[in-house]
Amino acid sequence: MTKTAIEFKGIITYPITPFNNTGDIDVPKLEQLIEQLICTGSNAIAPLGSTGESAYLNDDEWTLVASTCVNKIDKRVPVIVGISELTTQNAIKRAKIAEEVGADAIMVLPASYWKLSDDEIFQHYVSIAKAVNLPVMIYNNPATSGIDMSPELIVSMFKSISNVTMVKESSGDIQRMHKIRLLSNNELPFYNGCNPLALEAFAAGATGWCTAAPNLISSWPHKLYEAFQAEDITLARELFYLQLPILEFILKGGLPSTIKAGLKNNGFDVGDPRKPVFPLSLPQVNKLNILLKELASAES
Repeated sequence: MTKTAIEFKGIITYPITPFNNTGDIDVPKLEQLIEQLICTGSNAIAPLGSTGESAYLNDDEWTLVASTCVNKIDKRVPVIVGISELTTQNAIKRAKIAEEVGADAIMVLPASYWKLSDDEIFQHYVSIAKAVNLPVMIYNNPATSGIDMSPELIVSMFKSISNVTMVKESSGDIQRMHKIRLLSNNELPFYNGCNPLALEAFAAGATGWCTAAPNLISSWPHKLYEAFQAEDITLARELFYLQLPILEFILKGGLPSTIKAGLKNNGFDVGDPRKPVFPLSLPQVNKLNILLKELASAES
């Protein structure tokens, strides 16, 4: 596989995992949500991240979500399946499942119980990458994984592991993106994973924006991406600042609680998050509803 075998651009959306009244995965609602996300401009779909409650799904449920998404999308846009496991063995197992069901790439977030050295992280990616013939997106999100990968380590893996082809940077530090670009001579595509940095990240040259926001605010993120593609910075700023209150709320309120509450407000009840995660509190729900109404009024 060459570094340019598959290219991903634009808005990469995380769908939630809907649950029915008995706590099982609601496949029809997942399919309905996927269709909505594609129709409103998502350029790729990335199931089974933190938004999709991957950590709280058993193997059968995880496989069901992966296969449902791949089948429903049916090659219309790329599918990047999230892999986040404490052990390399389990990460490889799920990476192979993602490949078997037809995913186009995997997004690998190393999770830490013991603090891992750079060598241990490097070997974790080597082992996963060797086990599948899929492009691998490095995912750096120290807030959720307990691991903070330096730009130097990320670029080293890109240069050394053939099917590591891209990186999602979610530390919230725009300087990381600049450093990745410089260290890789602008050869490593990087993707923004921090909602409030969307404007700065695109300005820095991000290839895409990985976000759960389209679940709630439809095509707004895609409009921002299109403005940058058209090199209309004035419009991009305007679109970004209209979205920013909700983007910040999503970040601070936690995923998937905010997304599920917002979907319910929009008339699409997908159940509560799985315990131990709480649903959004009533004051927070009310605040989110106000923000959604304000953005809707701006659109009209």
